[in-house]
Amino acid sequence: MGEQFSPDEKFSLITRNLQEVLGEEKLKQILQERELKVYWGTATTGKPHVAYFVPMSKIADFLKAGCQVTILFADLHAYLDNMKAPWELLELRVQYYEQVIKAMLESIGVPLDRLKFVKGTDFQLSREYTLDVYRLSSIVTEHDAKKAGAEVVKQVEHPLLSGLLYPGLQVLSFLQLDVMDTHLFKAFLFILYLPSLGYTKRIHMMNPMVPGLTGSKMSSSEEDSKIDLLDKKEDVKKKLKKAFCEPGNIQNNGVLSFVKHVLLPLNSEFVIKRDPKWGGDKVYTDFEEVEKDFAEEHIHPGDLKASVEVALNKLLDPIRKKFDTPELRKLTSSAYPNLSKNKSASKGNPQNKLEEEIIPSRLDLRVGKIVSVQKHPDADSLYLEKIDIGEEQPRTVVSGLVAYVSQEQLQDRLVVLLCNLKPQKMRGIESQAMLLCASVEGEPRQVEPLDPPEGSAPGDRVYVEGYESGKPDDELKSKKNVFEKLRVDLKISAECVAKWKENDLMTKLGKITCKTLKGGNIS
Repeated sequence: MGEQFSPDEKFSLITRNLQEVLGEEKLKQILQERELKVYWGTATTGKPHVAYFVPMSKIADFLKAGCQVTILFADLHAYLDNMKAPWELLELRVQYYEQVIKAMLESIGVPLDRLKFVKGTDFQLSREYTLDVYRLSSIVTEHDAKKAGAEVVKQVEHPLLSGLLYPGLQVLSFLQLDVMDTHLFKAFLFILYLPSLGYTKRIHMMNPMVPGLTGSKMSSSEEDSKIDLLDKKEDVKKKLKKAFCEPGNIQNNGVLSFVKHVLLPLNSEFVIKRDPKWGGDKVYTDFEEVEKDFAEEHIHPGDLKASVEVALNKLLDPIRKKFDTPELRKLTSSAYPNLSKNKSASKGNPQNKLEEEIIPSRLDLRVGKIVSVQKHPDADSLYLEKIDIGEEQPRTVVSGLVAYVSQEQLQDRLVVLLCNLKPQKMRGIESQAMLLCASVEGEPRQVEPLDPPEGSAPGDRVYVEGYESGKPDDELKSKKNVFEKLRVDLKISAECVAKWKENDLMTKLGKITCKTLKGGNIS
């Protein structure tokens, strides 16, 4: 494969849909002389999700262009990244990644015999690699290590030393793998140090970061942002239905991005399926045309989601089938043990019941936009008739706190909602979420809805700093009083920042605040 393409055609295939390429002239020169050697690595942490089809489709491009491709399963890196993979699970995670990555490649028609698979610990504990680590650590500044680490390692308040080592080890990996030409990863700052170690600079390429279903990055640690490769069809439908896909909005649209970076490159076309009375099916071969039609609202979000659902399930079906065997089902459960089940096995012991932990990640907090405010038909007060939370159906909220805020202050405002309380009738109207407000008791009582950071969008996830990786309960059980117990420690700081204990309430864009009520409660 690749022989039928000219060097210019190979260059176009290799670089299309990439976010960044450093060393384009060197790349063109190599393609005039021989085939390219490429390295792509992945840390074996959380389960791969559908965003992994982005690098897989890029690997398909590389092979089509005749490149030699090495895939690294970076098990040691997985441990160093804030211990996302416990040491005792490293080998099982590698086995799972190898099986699922190969299944993904097979589902898009990539021949596995032209790929080389390598495990990190097979060479990263060697004498040569260790010496290079020491040599690199003697010339890299702390500033550069922190800067590069911020691109590739989960950031926490008190970072571990491993986070500073991580990007350097990443750079040294492809040197040990005899990948002479190019690599795909983010810590490219470290390639500037290669000449000091006696190595030539490599070409750097970086894949785009595909937005998740909530509009932020698609992440293994954020359940609502991703579709797992083994999700059932009904789960895919449910997650896509909830995905952020505002009519005409092409920014941070994970559904649209998946068409651009996966479906169109793999299939050379994308079909919008719709009822004949709305124009019938339409075939697209150019993403710019898809984007233009969506921006101009010629494509309805519901039609886009339904069409992506069909195409995505075609990719996932072979993977589901491969993993529907006793051996691979056992591997999956062993590599990713269900901690909730394990910890609840011993009845009566609170420490062994994960679901009994009263932690903020159990709250489904989201940004909402108030679309419609109405007078309550049976009370002398207002209620929030429609609040957009990034789903097809808006939520209705009835709250006594609304009585302290004017209709003008509420209309079209971004707010923070608790979305996994059980809906309940309040004066004849079903309230489907709770509006979170800062309040100060007194005469009169002062109330201000919490403010998401500027640039937030309906559906953005709100979390407590340090608890962003947990999965919210599907529904908070009223008898457990989870929110009531957590609310005791929800406060407004002297800087007007919403906090739980000493931890900030945040979105991907920054802190949740209120305008003036310093030291107030949150309810």
